[in-house]
Amino acid sequence: MGDESSTANLHITLDDKSYYLGSYAELQSNIREFTLDQEKLLENYFKILAVTAAGLCTDTTAPIQVVTGLPVGYLKRDSKRLKELITGVHYITFHYPEGKDVIKKVHIDKIQVIPQPIGSIFNLIFDEQGRIIDKQLAGQKIGVVDIGFKTTDFSIFDHLLYIERGSSTMDTGISKCFSVIAGKLRQESNINIELFRMYKFIESGMIKIKGKEYNISNLKKRVYTHAAAAIVSDLNRLWENDWDIDSIILSGGGSVELAEHLISGIEGNVIPIPKNIDARFNNVQGYCKFGRYKWGYAKPLSEQGTAETVKNTGPAEEGEPPRHPDPEDSTIDKPTKGLAWLRRQN
Repeated sequence: MGDESSTANLHITLDDKSYYLGSYAELQSNIREFTLDQEKLLENYFKILAVTAAGLCTDTTAPIQVVTGLPVGYLKRDSKRLKELITGVHYITFHYPEGKDVIKKVHIDKIQVIPQPIGSIFNLIFDEQGRIIDKQLAGQKIGVVDIGFKTTDFSIFDHLLYIERGSSTMDTGISKCFSVIAGKLRQESNINIELFRMYKFIESGMIKIKGKEYNISNLKKRVYTHAAAAIVSDLNRLWENDWDIDSIILSGGGSVELAEHLISGIEGNVIPIPKNIDARFNNVQGYCKFGRYKWGYAKPLSEQGTAETVKNTGPAEEGEPPRHPDPEDSTIDKPTKGLAWLRRQN
């Protein structure tokens, strides 16, 4: 997660077709494909990217289990389809620059699809082994503002139970800011800059086009201020009746960019974004921790001190990791019951 060396030279073959992926595609491909369209993502790209990621993460032919997420606006519509695309056995060839080819068998056995923003909560309440370490936060009513590249997700979780009424997906991701800035640069330079190439220039506030430098710092500030105001307006409208939210979490890569413009406009207890992390990985790090919780790598809750008495759901079957307690057990606290809606899904 965040290790660029493992993804720097991605050249793969899957289903008898070869692809360059990520930054390697930017460098090597004559025809580059990029989309912000959810339908095209699932139809053309998701399987390629997901199986490649799974292949990078495993060196075994044994079945693996996957936790992933969808924007809350697409959760009901696309969860089943997403699972169908990657469940099963896949053979993928990794081509390395020195001429070496490695064929991997990727067997994806179980997939848990969750609302993307809850990954950021899991990242805060679980440790690396999937044990609950922040029971206070887990027991709160939490609002999450997850600002991604294409979308912004607004979600509410009460004792970790997903509240659909206060959750929605808006097309106000950071790519809209990039589009405005790229449009202004096109007017001045007559060059159309692809959105995925904007990251490095946005951070520095300076871009060089055909030898001429353009200072975009002031333009960026104006665009970000406008985008943050739109997000705050959407948030206030959506959460008008949820005045009892205890804490608000800002997450996603866009949250770092817009933080200073957002925090002043949001009413409530906003949890600060740590400066030493890459917020783009908040959700996936939470997915990983939840996977360890769900599939038995963490200690039982009784050993975590979450409840005085905890019953197991029964003996584990042969080859199965130790099972977690029954979330309906009356001796287990509310946050654990809130996770029941997730643990019952495959």
